[in-house]
Amino acid sequence: MAARIVRAWRDLPAELKGAAVAVGAFDGVHRGHQAVIAQAREAAERLGAPLAVVSFDPHPRRWFQPDAAPFRLMTPDQMARALGDLGVATLFLLPFDAEMAAMTHEAFAGDVLADGLGIRHAAVGFDFTFGKGRTGSPEALRALGGRLGFTVSTVDRIDDAGGLKLSSSAVREALNAGDMARAAAILGRPFAIEGEVIHGDKRGRTIGVPTANVPLGDYMRPAFGVYATRTRLPDGRVVDGVASLGVRPMWRLEEPLLEVWLFDFDGDLYGQTVETELVAFLRPEKSFEGLDALKAQIEADAAAAREALANAPRG
Repeated sequence: MAARIVRAWRDLPAELKGAAVAVGAFDGVHRGHQAVIAQAREAAERLGAPLAVVSFDPHPRRWFQPDAAPFRLMTPDQMARALGDLGVATLFLLPFDAEMAAMTHEAFAGDVLADGLGIRHAAVGFDFTFGKGRTGSPEALRALGGRLGFTVSTVDRIDDAGGLKLSSSAVREALNAGDMARAAAILGRPFAIEGEVIHGDKRGRTIGVPTANVPLGDYMRPAFGVYATRTRLPDGRVVDGVASLGVRPMWRLEEPLLEVWLFDFDGDLYGQTVETELVAFLRPEKSFEGLDALKAQIEADAAAAREALANAPRG
């Protein structure tokens, strides 16, 4: 069950207060994040408190760098589901607005965490910073918590046994390189894009390859090209497929798009929300001299996708 999303910190009912929380951006909820959440879970069990996560929307980086290229690894709904799988009951997705951006680290600890959320424990990562100018640190939070009535624990940097860095930036580097295996190893699951299926130009239908088209929105742009995919439909079915992600050089798009051909599927998905895992990168984007060459390549891509998916574990 997905964590309940609460987008406020003032005037909360008593049942939403008193949690042991993990605090951070948690974009991707990767294995490093999961270690912080695990420490909050230990405190929740010790204190007999609910387990919650405190994060922000929009991501603070978007507030301070409004013109930055798209970088998000998941939507709020995806985050809530990933956290629910970890036993988190509530996701406090606090608005990162002018008030929050101007708040000192003392005010955030006192007004938001202590008075607003009434937390009993906060778990944070070793590099956690908070407050205006990022002046707050794990040590500062621990000192403040001692005065405000909550305990604090810090999780040291954790890397994979093979030396793999467990961070959101490392996920983005892997996606940029089309290294889906490395991205999945850091995340603990395949990277997935969720969105509403929109109408396209219907060219795929004319060659027997109807696609479900999903805009990328604020998602970080993985390497443009063709991917083996698994798509979760609104009814819970998971359908294998092959997708083109990018600007489609043959009929160029102004904005990149995810176009998924679902194997052995016949149905209308327009206006519905689907989530597509990018399981394996098959090849970069390229242009073709004509429809016959394109159709031949699509058949080859489909065969390659089926082979890749046959050898890929299912979540």
